[in-house]
Amino acid sequence: MILDRQLTLDDFIRVVRGGETVTLSDAARERILTARAVIERIVDGPDAVYGVNTGFGKFANVRIARDELARLQHNLIVSHAIGVGDPLPAEVVRGMLLLRAQSLSLGHSGVRPEVVEALLTLLNAGAHPVVPAQGSVGASGDLAPLAHLALALLGLGEMEYGGQVRPAGDVLADLGLAPLALQAKEGLALINGTQLMGSLLALALHDARMLLHTANLAAAMTVEALSGSHRPFSEGVVRLRPHPGALEVAAELRSFLHDSEIAPAHAGCGKVQDAYSLRAVPQVHGATLDALMQAGRVLEVEFASVTDNPLIFPETGEVISGGNFHGQPLALTADALKVAVAELASISERRTEQLLNPALSGLPGFLTPQGGLNSGYMIAQYTAAALVSENKVLAHPASVDSIPTSANQEDHVSMGAHGARQLRQILGNAQNVLSIELMCAAQALDFQPLRAGRGVQAAHEWVRELFPHLEQDRYYRPDLLALREDVVSGQLLRAAREA
Repeated sequence: MILDRQLTLDDFIRVVRGGETVTLSDAARERILTARAVIERIVDGPDAVYGVNTGFGKFANVRIARDELARLQHNLIVSHAIGVGDPLPAEVVRGMLLLRAQSLSLGHSGVRPEVVEALLTLLNAGAHPVVPAQGSVGASGDLAPLAHLALALLGLGEMEYGGQVRPAGDVLADLGLAPLALQAKEGLALINGTQLMGSLLALALHDARMLLHTANLAAAMTVEALSGSHRPFSEGVVRLRPHPGALEVAAELRSFLHDSEIAPAHAGCGKVQDAYSLRAVPQVHGATLDALMQAGRVLEVEFASVTDNPLIFPETGEVISGGNFHGQPLALTADALKVAVAELASISERRTEQLLNPALSGLPGFLTPQGGLNSGYMIAQYTAAALVSENKVLAHPASVDSIPTSANQEDHVSMGAHGARQLRQILGNAQNVLSIELMCAAQALDFQPLRAGRGVQAAHEWVRELFPHLEQDRYYRPDLLALREDVVSGQLLRAAREA
């Protein structure tokens, strides 16, 4: 991929997870050089410009001598690399490398091309700086995490390379690279940005989209297992309240349920209405889909943004301090997605209860033919309930909090990194909850003598290829883990869609 002005979520995933290599476009290189020339003129001139020849934060009024400018940038990185906690996953760090390079390539940051190329070299080589997860308050950018990212370029800290964590200097030597000697403005440009929040949010959005469609499949399977009505999913019903997400969810449900033998067989059964967790799926899942679409619009803007400070305007020679590094747009988006994804798990757990409770389902209690001697899937619902309740705590909005930093110079912060990390946890919990529903729905469909809709039938058969019907109690956690793997990878969803 050639890095230029445009970067899509699909591009991001191909690079971060697919390992596609990235090169800098000629146009981007020219933009970078033009902005760098402005910085060089400032260095040679008499004016004090924040972050170029002054201190940082509360020290913005301290003028730095020209012969100390390189040391200033080095000091910035080593002093700000004070994150704590577990290292971020490699895919998150890869996303940070890509997004930092993308922002710098837009030509308003004032770095040399060598800085951007160094980031891309690590990315393409699969050399990932060790970045602790905690330490960002989400304003002035993700300062501490990005400082750890930049630290590796200096040959300091650690990197994961070839499956081993080693001193960064040794990894650079293996790659034939010398430690980067930062020049004026470059350290500040590397750490003022929203790239931890952006990477976490982009990965979560991609996975949440997959989970949303898998949740539609799980709901369709449960509807068929419980001989539920398809009529609430008709286009005529949903068109009377035409939110885009609801329309799309209903259409996908109709696709999964197409050619069902079950629904016609129960046309005259006398049941008037299904529970909300069945018949309101277009409205509940659809609202989540609308939130995902809005998050996509936010990320599209963020991927094309310059988020450091101060900003360089080569056409006028101006250097302006602003607030583009503030994480509020991503913080609010992460918090909205936390709630939206948590709701997918919440309604899924209620459908699982519909499947397991014999008073609601008309099926064997806990889907075991010999209840009492066997517990069946009883405790699977406990696990789902535990995860749903955990999500309720995690879904509390992180962005409503703020705490001043830098001696009250940075007096309002976004806490966007908190929200984005919580979103990742909620997503993992929701993947497990949906996997539990799918496991139980497959068991319930085993008691159905008629064929389900094409997509549901294909998913049912896929699950049965993974593990057999639960006739007697057994250690079935491996079944759930195998199913979860196919949920996360999208293989189960693809099988249903192909059908």
